[in-house]
Order: sequence, then C-alpha cells, then structure tokens
Amino acid sequence: MAITVETRRVHVLSDIGWLAERHDWPGLNSIVMVDSLREINGKSQSETRFYITSLMTGAAEIAAFVRDHWAIENSLHWVLDMSFRDDESRVRTDNAPAILAIMKHITANLLRLAPGKDSINLKRKTANWDDNYLESIIRGN
Repeated sequence: MAITVETRRVHVLSDIGWLAERHDWPGLNSIVMVDSLREINGKSQSETRFYITSLMTGAAEIAAFVRDHWAIENSLHWVLDMSFRDDESRVRTDNAPAILAIMKHITANLLRLAPGKDSINLKRKTANWDDNYLESIIRGN
C-alpha cells in the first residue's frame, strides 16, 4: 500500500504596490505562492505554484480556497477522462479541441443535474439507448 504525505506551505504577499506600478491589473490585491512537498513511499516530489488574487485575506483562508479549487478541478478532469476518454482524444486542429471541450463540459453538467444516483457513465449509456431519457436530460426535467 502506498503511503502518501503531502505538506503545503502558503505564502501571501499583499504589499504589491511595486507590481501595480508596472502592470494595470484591476482588483489585484495579493500574490500567493504554494510550496507543496509530496512524499510517496519515501520518494519526494516538490512543486511551487503561484496565483494572483483580488482577495485580501490570510494564508489559511487562501490555502482552503486553493484546495477547494483543485478538488473541483480534479473531479471535473477525472469525470472527463473516465466518462468521455478525454485523454485519448486525438482532436487537435483549429477550433475543434475547444469546441469539443465545451460540448463535453455541457454534457457532463447536464448529466450531473439529471435526477437519480446513477453514474455519469450509466446516464450517458441510458441516454444513448432511450430517446425519451435523452430528451428529459436536455430539457432539464
């Protein structure tokens, strides 16, 4: 069994007048740096991420926002990859990747809103087999 320990340090810099003199970013109030150290079975990986924000708050609250953001982000990408095989897509030309991504997001959101506790995969299959169910998902009822 893999043992994973992750430690995050969040630093917030709100004294950014020097940056406002050089760049016109309306509402910019802070720069955030998140240092992450992940140890998996004794092997270490480190990562530093930077964010800009309009928030004027402490590191603990911003750390919670960052964590929530990534939880949402990870769950969305997991659904897109598992249900729509997004990582296997070979669509790469012109506007097609962006259009396909929008369509997948819309579809995933409609399926999430559909009543019932079935998985998104099962709802997709059911909508493929049953035109009435597909119509009810599209109509949102």
